[in-house]
Amino acid sequence: MDLVEKALEFEQRKISLKTTNERIIASKEVKALILGINEIYKKTKNPSLMDLMKRLTIIKKKAEKRLLITVRV
Repeated sequence: MDLVEKALEFEQRKISLKTTNERIIASKEVKALILGINEIYKKTKNPSLMDLMKRLTIIKKKAEKRLLITVRV
């Protein structure tokens, strides 16, 4: 369950998302975590994993939303 620990650490980390590069890196990292946790969830059907994926998805959406704003400007 090392992947779950990484995801929890990522969730607790203060992410500034000030630069475009930080947003891209955070988006890619959280996407990889979500996909990895999803594979575990498919086998175990653990509801706490689903909750973790939902929380990570919110972080991912925030990063991507800010990326879209920067690209359009």
